[in-house]
Amino acid sequence: MALLVAFPSVHYAHDIPSRVTVLAFIKPEPGRLHLLVRAPLEAMRDVNFPVSGPGYLDIEKSGRLLDDAARVWIAGAIELYENGNRLPEPRVLRSQISLPSDRSYTTFDSAAAHVAGAGLPVGTELLWKQAMVDVELDVPIADPSARFSIRPTLARLGVRTNTVLRFLPASGGERDFEYFGDPGLVQLDPRWHQAALRFVALGFEHILDGIDHLLFVFCLVIPFRKIRPLVAVITSFTVAHSITLIASAAGMAPDGLWFPPLIEVLIALSIVYMALENIVGPKLERRWMVAFGFGLVHGFGFSFALRQSMQFAGSHLATSLVSFNIGVELGQLFVLAVTIPALTLLFRHVVAERMGTIILSAFVAHTAWHWMVDRFEVLRQYQFEMPAMSLSGAASVTRGLILLLIVAGAAWAMFEVVGRIQRGAVGASRIPGLARGGDE
Repeated sequence: MALLVAFPSVHYAHDIPSRVTVLAFIKPEPGRLHLLVRAPLEAMRDVNFPVSGPGYLDIEKSGRLLDDAARVWIAGAIELYENGNRLPEPRVLRSQISLPSDRSYTTFDSAAAHVAGAGLPVGTELLWKQAMVDVELDVPIADPSARFSIRPTLARLGVRTNTVLRFLPASGGERDFEYFGDPGLVQLDPRWHQAALRFVALGFEHILDGIDHLLFVFCLVIPFRKIRPLVAVITSFTVAHSITLIASAAGMAPDGLWFPPLIEVLIALSIVYMALENIVGPKLERRWMVAFGFGLVHGFGFSFALRQSMQFAGSHLATSLVSFNIGVELGQLFVLAVTIPALTLLFRHVVAERMGTIILSAFVAHTAWHWMVDRFEVLRQYQFEMPAMSLSGAASVTRGLILLLIVAGAAWAMFEVVGRIQRGAVGASRIPGLARGGDE
């Protein structure tokens, strides 16, 4: 044991790199799907590449191992589909070592010419941890105009793997994807229903993963035991965050670096406010207004998550946007379906309603307060700048005014809708036999 501690061995091929960047091109061609991939050599573990001196890669002797490493770590981690049908595993055509300073992977043509070239001279002194592996692969297809999809599992290359994938369809143009880890099945040219299903699932998962949004909804519903007022509040929150979500996707939100941190602070502030209002005694008849105001803030928060995923929408941006919003609403309904019965049982059998509301809200307020303080420290690092007096600045101001008009119109509409709901509740309470059924 003492010898093992005193003389630790050095493992060159088994350390997992912390950050890995993969560059890839996919181009349908007559009879085949052409793939070009670049990845760091150190990410291909369990392959002992020969080195010399202080760790220089022996390029001549490594040639025989490159194809095997590419087959295991690249080709074996890519599943391709043509019109939904699984294609065979990609075949490795050639592979070679490249310098980290090589910039041939900026376009498909330059990358293809580089991989087909002579490669590095045998005597090149290149540290093995700095070497890049360029791989050319192909797989037979029936129709280059078909719809293709890919399921890459390249996240195993590193602790944090960033992949930049460029698809060049037969119809022309280029579609770029960038993602961390494994994205699941990616439709390279999705149909509208494929994009819709993906974004409904994405919105549903986002509302369940977003603990701050869940706590806000939780604070909203704690004091309610009747359906009609709860419907008015949830509808108000839904309308508000839908407006800012769509507006942000349409480019109406401020584009300053300070804006996302500001929204994060305001989201935490909204939770603190709702929790404190529950503690001091909520005014339920006006809660829909509070829900509407803070819903505008939460909508911008939803849009930040959506921006990173719009690349998977293909040409169906509007469909994907609506589908994401539907997924968010389904997630909220799921949370309400679980939360409201649980609160009812808690207040009926465990603790009095007023005391339980104070205790739960106090826990939420304590958590959200720390979030708000931490996020404010991040916000302080950014400098707010007024829009410059230019055409672009005037366009930003105009978009902001349009958004304010939309918000004002939606608020007026919600005022009318909530008024009718409340008048309907009052009317039902005056009819014998409908008082209980109309409110509960």
